Amino acid sequence: MKQGIHPQVYTTVIRCSCGAEFETMSTKKDLRVDVCSQCHPFFTGETRLVDAEGRVERFTRKYGNWQEAPQKAPEEKKPARKTSKRR
Repeated sequence: MKQGIHPQVYTTVIRCSCGAEFETMSTKKDLRVDVCSQCHPFFTGETRLVDAEGRVERFTRKYGNWQEAPQKAPEEKKPARKTSKRR
C-alpha cells in the first residue's frame, strides 16, 4: 500500500441541534448537524415541521418577489437613419 495518500481518520463526536451526541470515525474532527435520528419526525413518529432552511427556501426568499418590481414603460423607437452607400 502507498504511504501518505490516505486521509487522517479521527474519532469524531457528531452534535445535533437537539443536544444528542454520537461518536463515530471521520476525517473531520467536529461535526454539527441540524437533524438527527433522535429528533427527526420520521424516526420519532411525531408530525411536526422541521424548520431547517433548504435551497428552495433560500432561492424563493432571495428571488421570490422579482415580479413585484416596478416595470419600466416601453421606450419609443427612434427611426433608423438612412445611410448612404459609398463606393
